[in-house]
Amino acid sequence: MAYQMELDGHKLVLDASEENGGTNLGPRPKKLLLAGLIGCTGMDVASMLKKMQIKLDEFKLTATAETADEHPKVYTEIHLNYYFKGKNLPKGKLERAVSLSQEKYCGVSAMLQKAAPVSYDIIIEETDSR
Repeated sequence: MAYQMELDGHKLVLDASEENGGTNLGPRPKKLLLAGLIGCTGMDVASMLKKMQIKLDEFKLTATAETADEHPKVYTEIHLNYYFKGKNLPKGKLERAVSLSQEKYCGVSAMLQKAAPVSYDIIIEETDSR
């Protein structure tokens, strides 16, 4: 069940879980879609915030998805959490960067939204300004 492939000169292994006949040598193909979404929108947002000269202590993204009960078990809902940590972060600019990524720039999000709604939350953690 494991497949090794090369993408842009990088080797990648995909596999099924042991309960589905694989040996768990790599991620599942459908979860790789979520990883692609995180990478696409994360790069967009990081690039925009750099242009805005916004300094972050930390930026991370998580994705969760609901899956259909029947085959084909497609994603029926996708949710992203954007976590920003730093001092005196401008909430409006963070929201603008995320919105632009989701509505204009992220091609992965645009494709997935044709199959399932993609929602998101923005979580801002202010660090001590001392």
